[in-house]
Amino acid sequence: MPSATPPALPALPKRHTLQEFIHATTQKDHGQGLFELETERLLELNLNGKVHTKMGSMVAYHGQVKFTRETLLSRGVGNLLKKAVSGEGARITDAEGVGSVYLADAGKKISVIELSNESIVVNGNDILAFEPTIQYDIKMMKRVAAMLSGGLFNIRLQGSGLVAITSHYEPRTLIVEPGKPVVTDPNATVAWSGSLEPQIKTDVSLKSFLGRGSGESFQMLFEGSGFVTIQPYEEVAYQASS
Repeated sequence: MPSATPPALPALPKRHTLQEFIHATTQKDHGQGLFELETERLLELNLNGKVHTKMGSMVAYHGQVKFTRETLLSRGVGNLLKKAVSGEGARITDAEGVGSVYLADAGKKISVIELSNESIVVNGNDILAFEPTIQYDIKMMKRVAAMLSGGLFNIRLQGSGLVAITSHYEPRTLIVEPGKPVVTDPNATVAWSGSLEPQIKTDVSLKSFLGRGSGESFQMLFEGSGFVTIQPYEEVAYQASS
């Protein structure tokens, strides 16, 4: 009886000379304007003015660029408490000047969206950059004591301009219709339309199927008309200590 054929070994990656490597990986101008995707996971800002960015997302820059971290009082006293406890995921840094700024966030996939007098709410973990023509506000969801996780603090964006958001792997958008609500895991929820006001609900019966599976299961309930974007990954940036 003939012996089974052994599985083929995986092919070795292509080898490059140093010059080939430099040529293959050198930054190139794709002519995309202010927000230019160098790769799916690296965003170039062709800066000539100011752009709001997620704090800590800058990985390189060249030119005359100044980075200013937004102070707690710069958005008004009403936001002081929310910003003080929102953690790194909801902090904003202004990049201002003339040059190129490269942004990334833990290797996550980047999507660039153009708003046209529209509104969107983005999980604080998943905002990367947006133009100063867009008004924004950090929102803290209700029932704070019930859930302290990455889905608690969100940024509401409204107006016209470019927005860059991130997701682990490919994002998918679910349509919310009257009578057809959508329920999501907060840690897998990336963004939703500004017309929706999600509610936090608990369901002990689902604790083994949705979420981390410990204690009560927290979900986000979306009702009305709009959309919600999710990712195939549970991202927890902040968790209350027991």
